[in-house]
Order: sequence, then C-alpha cells, then structure tokens
Amino acid sequence: MLDRPIASQSMLTWEQAKAVAEQIFFKRFGEHLKDVEIQVLQGSWEGKTYEKMSDTYFLSVNYLRGDVGNKLWQKLSQALGEEVTKTNFKGALERAVLLFNSPLYFMVDTSLAISTSSLESLNLPDGAVSLNSPLYVIRDGVESVCYQAIAKPGALIRIKAPRLMGKTSLMTRILNWGQFLNYQTVYLDLQSVERGIISDLDRFLRWLCFRVGKELALENQLKDRWDTDILGSNDNCTVYFEEYLLPANHYPLLLTLDNVDRIFPFAEVVEDFLGMLRSWHERGKVSSHWKQLRLVIAHSTECYLPLDLNQSPFNAGVPVALLEFNAIQVLSLARMHGLLWEESAIEALMSMVGGHPYLVRLALYEISSGQITLERLLAEAATEAGIYSNHLRRHLEILQKVPELAKAFQQVVTSLEPVELDSMQIYKLHSLGLVQQQNNQVVPRCNLYRAYFRRVLSA
Repeated sequence: MLDRPIASQSMLTWEQAKAVAEQIFFKRFGEHLKDVEIQVLQGSWEGKTYEKMSDTYFLSVNYLRGDVGNKLWQKLSQALGEEVTKTNFKGALERAVLLFNSPLYFMVDTSLAISTSSLESLNLPDGAVSLNSPLYVIRDGVESVCYQAIAKPGALIRIKAPRLMGKTSLMTRILNWGQFLNYQTVYLDLQSVERGIISDLDRFLRWLCFRVGKELALENQLKDRWDTDILGSNDNCTVYFEEYLLPANHYPLLLTLDNVDRIFPFAEVVEDFLGMLRSWHERGKVSSHWKQLRLVIAHSTECYLPLDLNQSPFNAGVPVALLEFNAIQVLSLARMHGLLWEESAIEALMSMVGGHPYLVRLALYEISSGQITLERLLAEAATEAGIYSNHLRRHLEILQKVPELAKAFQQVVTSLEPVELDSMQIYKLHSLGLVQQQNNQVVPRCNLYRAYFRRVLSA
C-alpha cells in the first residue's frame, strides 16, 4: 500500500507516480509512455526546468517543451478528465489514485489484460525481450539513467546481474536509443567466442577489432596495422581503435559487450583486457577520439577477481544493478497475460520464485496458455514433473561437474541462516543465479531452489 500524504510531501514516490502514469496512458490510449516522455515526466517530478532537462538529456528545449511536454500534459488531461500541467500533475496523479481503494490494483487495472488474439502470439520466454514487446518491464528509472549516460562523451556503463535477469534486454534498448541518437552501434556477445580465442589475449583482441570493424562495414586492416615487433596486444588494439575504427565516422560509437564474465576464468587475459577498457574510459575524458566511444559492458559478478581497482573498469563509470521484479510489476505482467489474479495469487507465486524475471515469465506463460493452473504449478514446481524441471536440471548438471561447488550449495539450501562461503564459491553460485548475497554470506535466491536442491543434493 502507498504511504499517506504528510504535509506538503507527495503521497507517491517517483517510481509509483511513473507506474500510475504508465497505466493511465495504456488504459486511455492503448500505448505506453515513450522514453522521452518518461524523461520529461521525471524531470518535472524533480522540479527541473525544460532548460535543465535539455542539458541533462542533450535534447533541444523547444523539442522537450513543445513537441513532448505540451502533448504529454494534454494527454494526461484527457485521461484524467481535468487540466493537467507541468506544475500540477503530481496532485492530479494523487487524486486519481485516491479514487480507488487499492492503489496496487489501480496501477495494474484489469483493462490492461491483452486480447485473446494477442495471447495467442505470446512466445515462450527465451532470450531477450524484443523491442516491440509489451512484456518488457521498465526497471524503476534504470533505462533513463542509461540513456542519459550514453549521451555523454567517453561514457562507460556497467550492467551487473545474474543470468536470466534481463541484461541483454536492457542492452537491446540502450542500443536502440543509441541508434535514435544516430550513433554507430555494435553488439558483441562474448559467450559465443571460442575458448581458443578468448583464452589468448592477442587472438581475442584481434577478434574484437575484426568484429567491430565488420559491424561498421569497414575493411579489415589488421595485417597492416598490428605491429607485434614494437607494441603489445593492448597497445595494438588501442591504436587500431584510435587511428582507424573511431575516426571512420563522425558519429559516436556505442560498443556493447555482453557476458564479459566469460573471460573471468582466464587470468592472463582478464586483467589486461579490463585494464584496457578502463584506460579507454579515462582517455575519453581528455582525447577527442576517445570521447567518441560509449562503452557498455554486462557481466554477472566480479567479486572474486584479484584486480587493481585503479586499473579495473568495475569502479568507474555508471553502475547498473538489475533487481528482481516487485509485486506491482508481477501483477502488471499477469494482467498482460490476461490473468485477472487477486493479490493473494501474486503473493503465492512470488513466495516460490521471488521476482526472478525468467521464472515469473515462464509461470505466467504456462498458466495463460492453459497448460497448468497456479495451484498445480506451485505443487509441482520443485519436482521433476514441474515446469521448471529443465531449468533446474541444467543447474544440477553444472553443479555435479564441480562436486565442491555442489557441496557448498548444499550447505546453503539446508541452512535456515545465511551461509558464509569463500569468494570463488560465491562468485560461481551468484553467476549461476542460485544465490543472493548478504554481505559476505549467501542465501538461496528463492524457495524453488531451496526445495529442489535440498532434495537432489542430499540424495
């Protein structure tokens, strides 16, 4: 429930206000707020002028005030049945909430359930959420933070989250925003790189240069520009970017590297490579060439890496952590799947899988397609007959290949208190998405993992 208003303070947080506005728009117009509309709404919420927003978002004042702002307030006026302006919209949103007994249900009104024809087009959740999908969940301002960051010269964004938490989906939207800004955009997934390449620094950096050049439709000039007699691999890669790849176009280059933790096991590669990325970011503060680079890296965790923090990119740039869905977001997704659930149903599902994006989405897909009921899903969730059996079995196969890790995780799932493990075990279990960290200790990520692995690891 929302807090009651006190004195002149708003009864809504910014996240709640955004959720209310989103649902108002969808209910009235059948469309979501655009990213730039959310930016204007948030800027207005924070009391910023259009001039200040212009400096922050690198968009013209006239565009923000005339094309975006005026239309935004007009639409809110139509949807709420009263005149809404930049200065009074907070009160208008609060009055709208007070018209309903349950703010939670207001935010996910039953009219948001998508049509039967749309339900038929829902796909099994697998991989990134496509750009045009209504099922993408906006993460409490994370997207706008990233959009603002890549507009700045020499930007570095670090997205950290366990597997299946939505890192690639977020990167897809950052790339889309970069294209909107007329940037050159390159997406590289290190998970797909062969072990023989990624374990050898020189081969890996040549691969990086070749792939970026290919994505930019540039001729491969590595033979002529890679001087192994004088320069080391890092220097060769840096020179290739500085003298060839970055100057090849007048527009900034947005380079996104997904699954960077793929290189973490290779000590001879990881320190030099991450040190190079950090140096690129630092060069972007002073060099005209390197100001053109916007770098986004996504990884699971870096807690075990013995890196010099002055050389690592993990304490530079803009950090972004992807959290689990909250109850409002899960209920909204349920409505999108045509499920008119009571709040008790949301609580029951989240008691089993938490707000884990993949586990929640899979449950909603199976239930909305008529394959199973919520009651049966919960009863079978941690069994071989449940919808999560393949997901759980994949994790089990990984653990069985590393008996010491399986033994460590067995400690976690059988203990009612947080368990302290060594940093490498925490890193591996967290990367798999099996645990949540509480300082130097861990607990199972959800009751599903506790119930399943307590049974199979003790067998």
